Amino acid sequence: MCRGSPLSQPSCERPLTRNQNASTPADAGRPRTWILPPAPYALALLLGWWLDRKVWRLRWDWGIRGDALAALLIGIALVLFAWTLTTFWQRQTTVNPYKGASALCTQGPFRFSRNPIYLADWLLLIGGCLLLHTWWPVLFAPLIWVAVRFGVIRNEERHLEARFGDAYRRYKASVRRWL
Repeated sequence: MCRGSPLSQPSCERPLTRNQNASTPADAGRPRTWILPPAPYALALLLGWWLDRKVWRLRWDWGIRGDALAALLIGIALVLFAWTLTTFWQRQTTVNPYKGASALCTQGPFRFSRNPIYLADWLLLIGGCLLLHTWWPVLFAPLIWVAVRFGVIRNEERHLEARFGDAYRRYKASVRRWL
């Protein structure tokens, strides 16, 4: 359900019909996501852990302070993730990156970031590095960024623009991709 007063920006928009500003029916139907978004982060953590244990140690050990910081980052990430899922649920739209959005969410964490789940994934990656006491996963950050930016986000943005038109363009102009 969309919420908002005539004086404020609504918290979500319903999709356009297929012929209103949709670049292609394929873009409007669903995003053409190439990879499951958490996969690059999980792969970096697993590969980093393995490299650190079996090939070459790149220690990142701050002792108890590092573990506390890791717990804090992971906690923030989980709260952000739960807040985002709640927002999707309240707006009756999907979190599945392979399905089309039924509503444009602009409230909750989406007031601050167009990609709060991917932001939470970055916090989990850094927290995981601190818990594993290794720099290896951080070294994969440029590859992760490229994979997520061009394999996921670019396609999601095309989908949202095709589906919601000017409403998404206004939202995109007012809220940054990350923070």
